[in-house]
Amino acid sequence: MKDFCIMGSGMVGATLALGLVSQGHSVVLIEPDMPVAFSPDQPPDLRVSALSVASVDLLKALGAWHFIEQTRVRAYQQLSVWEAENARIDFTADLLSLPELGYFVENRLLQLGCLQALEGKENFEIVSSKQVSAIDLSSKQGVKIQLEHDQKIEAHWLIGADGARSQVRHAAQIGNSGWQYEQQALGVIVKMHTPQTTTTWQQFTPHGPRAYLPMYDDFAALIWYDGAARVKQLKAMSSELLKQNIIAAFPDSLGDFDLVSASAFPLTRSHASQYVKGNVVLIGDAAHTINPLAGQGVNLGFRDIEVFLAITAVTDTSTHDVFRARLQKEYERPRRRDNLLMMSAMDGFYNLFSNDILPLKLARQSLLSLAQHIPVGKKQVLKYALGLNEWKF
Repeated sequence: MKDFCIMGSGMVGATLALGLVSQGHSVVLIEPDMPVAFSPDQPPDLRVSALSVASVDLLKALGAWHFIEQTRVRAYQQLSVWEAENARIDFTADLLSLPELGYFVENRLLQLGCLQALEGKENFEIVSSKQVSAIDLSSKQGVKIQLEHDQKIEAHWLIGADGARSQVRHAAQIGNSGWQYEQQALGVIVKMHTPQTTTTWQQFTPHGPRAYLPMYDDFAALIWYDGAARVKQLKAMSSELLKQNIIAAFPDSLGDFDLVSASAFPLTRSHASQYVKGNVVLIGDAAHTINPLAGQGVNLGFRDIEVFLAITAVTDTSTHDVFRARLQKEYERPRRRDNLLMMSAMDGFYNLFSNDILPLKLARQSLLSLAQHIPVGKKQVLKYALGLNEWKF
């Protein structure tokens, strides 16, 4: 019987598997849809994450960053947010005496880096290209996973790292609350005509933010938030017409570019009522999804991992009652509280800025202008957003 069975080898699932294996736990990772291997001549993926410096520190501590940085990454040293020229705030790495605030990485390459770091580990097994047909949670001593072709897996603990539509969460009958926002987002990959900087920015408009994320070489990701009907209209446009609309909607400082690809995606918020139930644990998007306004999604998942690994490092996971009690007290309670706080903060920004109500407009512009000139406050906000902690395993 394995110590842990993890369903989902995405960024969070693969990183958690690496952390548990590094601690000496036996892990089986189930992933029916393995990522395509990396090749330098591949075009950039549309799914890109902004990894905070704390998340990168975690990947370095686990030995995965070495593989990731050999593919395609872009460091960023400044994050700028504005609505008008006199209403902006700039967060820089210098503010915290850091070389960078984080990195932009394609999700698939992060996942591949963790899986590469897991290769050859004796206490690790990955099961791919097989769907889960049944999950038996009736025993208090472990879980049984039935795969297609009659393959079975038994483990003390089942971890759901299988995304927002988690099969594990459904099997454990864990409630989930949330909603889909009225706005959607259009993600666009472009090839810039000028060299890229190490600054990422977000401009607020009454219809939603416009964001710029520098990627490797001279590629960049543009995120256009707007109403569902407008995003659908943009997605249906030809490349030439979409480029014209981007030029009209984004600030002039963007510069000229060639459009590479585009895709629309909904914006959702969801939160599981429990992270721990019986021998099941939820982590990452299986437990919580957040408005991607500030790029906190995967970083919240990595904070989940940090707390979880701190517990598994000092607890006998085969003593089910003791381990479960520690998970509920030291993982579920603090992580649900902190994740809910971040969700509420992002919703506050979303509601404050995505409108053209004059009193709110004046208030938020005054708030940004004031915050720009308070270094101590900027430092505290930046530290919280980056999740700066010392990683110990």
